[in-house]
Amino acid sequence: MNTPHSLPADYVARMPKAELHCHLIGTVRASTFAELARREGLDLPAEPERVYADINSLPPDPDLYRNTRIPVPQDRSPDEPEVSYSLFQVSRWVTEVLRDADDLTRIVYEAFEDAHRTSSTRHLELFFDAPPAHLAGLGYSGCVEAYAEGIRMAERDFGMSGFLIQGIDRSRSGEDALALVRQVVDHPHEYVAGIGLDNLETAGPPERFAEAYALAGRAGLGRTAHSSEHVPTAVNTITCLDLLGCDRIDHGYYVLEDDAVVERLREQGVAFTVASTTSRRSWRPWRRASIRAMLDAGLNVVPCSDDPGMFPTSLAAEYRIMSEDIGATADRLRAMTLAGVEASWLPADRKAALRSRFEEELAALDDEFGLPRV
Repeated sequence: MNTPHSLPADYVARMPKAELHCHLIGTVRASTFAELARREGLDLPAEPERVYADINSLPPDPDLYRNTRIPVPQDRSPDEPEVSYSLFQVSRWVTEVLRDADDLTRIVYEAFEDAHRTSSTRHLELFFDAPPAHLAGLGYSGCVEAYAEGIRMAERDFGMSGFLIQGIDRSRSGEDALALVRQVVDHPHEYVAGIGLDNLETAGPPERFAEAYALAGRAGLGRTAHSSEHVPTAVNTITCLDLLGCDRIDHGYYVLEDDAVVERLREQGVAFTVASTTSRRSWRPWRRASIRAMLDAGLNVVPCSDDPGMFPTSLAAEYRIMSEDIGATADRLRAMTLAGVEASWLPADRKAALRSRFEEELAALDDEFGLPRV
């Protein structure tokens, strides 16, 4: 019997969802990578499928994480493979085998298809990177249009909506970021809704990118950033909000290091897109304990899949972990789905329509499963 503190697994899988933190290259299917790697004759240390199965990013300097409030595991986890491949290395290999616009359209369409079929995702905002050198002939506009065609096909086939987020590699300079954002601003596209700072947080402080973010803000673009994920402090998140003007935060687990910051973020209702699954297998228990603490603190937590093809996971799986492992109540899970709509970069009228759709679908699920309506 289900209590008010749990929901049936099938209900959770079928809940309408919005995905706001998902990296395009990280969505690429193992089967698609294998096909493209063999087509391109990519020299890999193992079969493509084996490489995917052995993704396991190793933690950085453990001394950074000796005294965090929620202990970070220092040892290997029992499910770590004998040979590990980092998420970043595999992402580089995947990028290397993308040959033309058709490949770009294909991987976007497959990302939407998988999100729709595995997770009942209705809206997906997808990070994409600056074009690699071997696709320079397409240019920025050519790549974006190829990606956009994949979204259009998904809108037609699955009734979904979607946007693109220009990823900014924080290991690059502030000048590089400014040039990239200027390209986005000078070549506006209906599907490019905003920018997001990614890569390892230890590779570049958020203040390095203030000028690029200011330009994006003046252009009316949405702004987000990976923050308080790898650096065990809440300071970077405050910088992202107050200096960069971010309207949501990706990850954010280490805001728990500062009670005053937690209180402020709770009062402001800042949305955190969190992922219980990470390519660092030994860190997964820490992630889940952190998310549980964020929920207990009343923070606005929105599940995401991050790199679902490579972990592997899905948005439905992340919601299931929220329910079964982290202990999110039925009411909180329903609220998370609606919070995803609110934190999206849809314009107000489309956001209101999507919210109504979610409410109708949730009410229908409640009736089907005999659960009381909220």
